[in-house]
Amino acid sequence: MDTQQVLDLMKQVAAEVITPRFRSLADGEVMEKNPGDLVTIADQESEAILTRELSAAYPDAFVLGEELTSTDPTAIDRFVAAEHAFTVDPVDGTKNFVHGSPDHAVMVSEVVRGETVRGWIWQPEHQVAWVAEKGAGVYRDGVRVTREPVGDGVPPKGVTSIWPLRGHSLGSLPALVGSWVCCGVDYPRLLEGACDYILYARNSPWDHSPGTLMVREAGGHAGHADGTAYSPVVLTPGIIVAADRGTFEAVRRHASDAFARRG
Repeated sequence: MDTQQVLDLMKQVAAEVITPRFRSLADGEVMEKNPGDLVTIADQESEAILTRELSAAYPDAFVLGEELTSTDPTAIDRFVAAEHAFTVDPVDGTKNFVHGSPDHAVMVSEVVRGETVRGWIWQPEHQVAWVAEKGAGVYRDGVRVTREPVGDGVPPKGVTSIWPLRGHSLGSLPALVGSWVCCGVDYPRLLEGACDYILYARNSPWDHSPGTLMVREAGGHAGHADGTAYSPVVLTPGIIVAADRGTFEAVRRHASDAFARRG
């Protein structure tokens, strides 16, 4: 499947099984995988379709879906070991979706030998598509996007999904505020300039593989507090995503203490 065909598939799945249920979920269509960790019938059905179609097109590739990991404890290890794989987040921002927020997305990425080579984000309620290919840039609805570095002397604006860090300052940087609680919205908002860096605690490949490729293709950087770059097959907790390498380094100096505070 070429890049446009994958995006078309995502749009079709959203139109068929996600959008019709937006603000219309019936009793019994919202469940808990773990306390506070929601899943809906839309998550389950969209992942099944995306997995089926990607597997048909790429029979030798392993497809790691978010919902698969809740039923198959070997899924992550199989993904890490795979020569060729895809990640699928069928409804990123499930809580937002359940609570009627348009800030949710469908996300897919392609990983070859441990490196993300293609990434897709479709925001069905915003009707915005983000697509990236390694070495070929990132595009918003077909228009190439680059992210300007944070200017000299300009304090970078940070957001986080780690609620204990809201209002916390990293060194002399401005206090962190809450993110959009959906990686499929957070990463695009950074690319659009709404923030300059993001801190994440959890490192799930389906959450971060598409967006980190997009940020890199736009001129930014993603990695960990020890300075290592992000890789979808290295599951080190604590991720820093930044508009540029200088901002990443400025944040990284304080990130270890920040990640420790999340407890």
